[in-house]
Amino acid sequence: MRQRIVLLWILAIPLIWLAHLIGFMIHEYAHSITAWLLHYKANPLALNYGHLTAENILMQSDIDENVDYGPIFAAGRGPLASVIALAGVLIGNGLSYFVSRVSLQRATLRNKRVWGLFFFLLYIMSVGNFIDYVPVRTFTDHGDMATAARGLNASPWVIAIGLGIPFALALWRFFTRVLPEAEAFLFPDSRLSRKMLVLITTFLVFFFFGSAGLRHYGAVSHWLSVISEAIFFPGVTLLCWFRRPPATRTAV
Repeated sequence: MRQRIVLLWILAIPLIWLAHLIGFMIHEYAHSITAWLLHYKANPLALNYGHLTAENILMQSDIDENVDYGPIFAAGRGPLASVIALAGVLIGNGLSYFVSRVSLQRATLRNKRVWGLFFFLLYIMSVGNFIDYVPVRTFTDHGDMATAARGLNASPWVIAIGLGIPFALALWRFFTRVLPEAEAFLFPDSRLSRKMLVLITTFLVFFFFGSAGLRHYGAVSHWLSVISEAIFFPGVTLLCWFRRPPATRTAV
């Protein structure tokens, strides 16, 4: 039992990186492929891949979709610009959300803990991207959500409410059902490991992704990130630590 727990934690380090890479790249490719399908990009695989640096390899910090929205707005096709801008989080991270959800359930039923850990981490990256964009980076003058609001000629509140409600429901389901079931499946005999899993999960969602608005996105995004880090991160962590253990281990 102890060897299995140690193995899972050793594998968790590269799996976190891999899950983040997949969540990030599927988001950017969703933008790019959508732009290509709408005839506003010649090559769907032509992202800005950035430089070969340690930071870019670890965090993909120098990679972006490489979509020029200027000609789209100039042609009066604002709604198409909105479709492309929203494709990252809705199509890309939406796809990773549903794939990880189904795959985690299958891994649980088949008692495949390594696969279960990987798809659980991919699940984290999916819901983390939800909160990263809505609400954290919705009320700003640049970025995907600002482009979507501009293309729709709508208030950021339309984006915040229209996407915020389903994203909030996905987040609620994740913390009230998926996380406790994953704890029980991955670490049924280690209370310490379950608490560590909760801490890593809340850190990634509310601190890592939640901090996206701290710099360069204006005052509203800044304070939403502060609230995410200072209130939701410790608050949700404590609530998850002291809740009643799940009764079953089979449903995710």
